[in-house]
Amino acid sequence: MSHATKNGITSPYVELDRTAWAALRSSTPLALTESELEVLRGTTDPTSMEEVEDIYLPLSRLLNLYVKATRQRHAAVRDFLGEGDQPVPFIIGVAGSVAVGKSTTARLLRTLLAQWPDHPHVELVSTDNFLYPNAVLQERGLMNRKGFPESFDRRSLVRFVSAMKAGASRMDIPVYSHLAYDILDDSVQTVHRPDILIVEGINVLQPPQAGRLAVADFFDFSIYVDAKVEHIRSWYLERFLELRRTAFSDPRSYFHSMATTLDESRALEFARNTWRSINEVNLVENIRPTRGRATLVLYKGEDHGVRRVRLRKT
Repeated sequence: MSHATKNGITSPYVELDRTAWAALRSSTPLALTESELEVLRGTTDPTSMEEVEDIYLPLSRLLNLYVKATRQRHAAVRDFLGEGDQPVPFIIGVAGSVAVGKSTTARLLRTLLAQWPDHPHVELVSTDNFLYPNAVLQERGLMNRKGFPESFDRRSLVRFVSAMKAGASRMDIPVYSHLAYDILDDSVQTVHRPDILIVEGINVLQPPQAGRLAVADFFDFSIYVDAKVEHIRSWYLERFLELRRTAFSDPRSYFHSMATTLDESRALEFARNTWRSINEVNLVENIRPTRGRATLVLYKGEDHGVRRVRLRKT
């Protein structure tokens, strides 16, 4: 465990290596099975049961403590105002680059947190559901900026999270299909009032525009999944090739031509160009600069394993 200092000033963060972090699991039980983990993993994601035990069980324990403390604070405010009991969800944001493994992190947390007796109802929402439809992106000349902050309907996303935080009993939101690479016209995700709401997406920690709220303003805890750019690029290309062999072969896939009309070398060159001109630019310009806003940062090594953790203490 280390307490960073700068110019003689103690940092509000504490950094722990993997061993020190794993020791904080305490007696948190592991109820996840190998078959359940297989379902939760993302494409080409090698997350192991050891990773769950060393990284995600301590994180589950920490979040459970945060949930209890936050509920006590909310109860104190309600008592002061003379209001009745109206539980509101504890909201967690999970951010990070494309292909860094944040979706697996979010799914694991949803499963592990739902095993705690005090908050069995955990909902997970991806901000991809709040991307503008392709027709809108094309009209605005933003198809090559998909995933950048301006490609999201940020007002709708903020309205949704704000309503959840205000105690809305249910909300219907759009559904994004990675197969169709677009918002579906005939589908909605219904979110019933959860004990915990996890909001996962590349830009969830973006600061607010002048005079407006940002989705992160409603988070009780936030996580940034980090790794070196060259490692993320390698994982992105590996995942692309696996999707080319699997999902892209589906005729309904937006990228079906990648599996049928291009050989592997040309498809891989397309993926490299996409990473270089879109995803890496977005990471460097928009995503990584929000890392300092996170409550906790998971630093991954080349093998996808978390090597160290940085936690904001205050």
